[in-house]
Amino acid sequence: MSKTSYSACVLIIGNEILSGRTQDVNLNYIATRLGARGIPVREARCIPDIPEVIVSAVNECRTKYDFVFTTGGIGPTHDDITAECVAKAFEVPLERHPEAMRLLEEHYKNYPGGVNESRARMANVPKGGELLRNPVSKAPGFRIGNVHVMAGVPSIMQAMFDTLLPTLPEGDPVVMKSVSCRLREGDIAVALEAIQNRYPDLDIGSYPALHEGQPQVTLVAKGQDADAVGAAAQEIADMVRGFGEEPQLS
Repeated sequence: MSKTSYSACVLIIGNEILSGRTQDVNLNYIATRLGARGIPVREARCIPDIPEVIVSAVNECRTKYDFVFTTGGIGPTHDDITAECVAKAFEVPLERHPEAMRLLEEHYKNYPGGVNESRARMANVPKGGELLRNPVSKAPGFRIGNVHVMAGVPSIMQAMFDTLLPTLPEGDPVVMKSVSCRLREGDIAVALEAIQNRYPDLDIGSYPALHEGQPQVTLVAKGQDADAVGAAAQEIADMVRGFGEEPQLS
């Protein structure tokens, strides 16, 4: 029997991502691990450091999905505004969290200047928020409702996420099977659509490429019903044989 079905959204916050100066690697890390836990990512957005945009996105996504994960914007500088925006989205005050301050004071006690006012901003948490542990640089993230707020620096985000993941519920893991062949997408499009129509609860995708100058395509069936994924992959393989090619399954 299937477990409860869950859904997730990732909000990647930061002008540096949108400008191309910084390449996001957090989405892949989050989506892969959530999928394995049975919480597939259904949407991802990259949004700028603009308060009204962040507030609107948080409010829209937290009502639409079971879990929302944000990355970026919780550091010590003026453009780190995620915490205050999440507080506005939930219509609660932003407070200086005593445990977060204790962690920062312990971490920075041997640094010049200690916990100055800029660093203390990293202890600001919406009222009612629960801290997310940061094993790397100690400045915590937080969760409030179904929104989980994490750092943007990949090594820190990954450490935060790894401590968070075991606390999330488990659904059926996302299963994926691939069928590769030397065919052109245009030749198989109609037959592939017919298979998709027979498996409406699965995601069936077509990914073309050139290999040594020759066209090839990888056809992927993905979903949380392992039996259905296996059956769809077998139908795709049979379809490929019908076009006179030998499929490679993985």
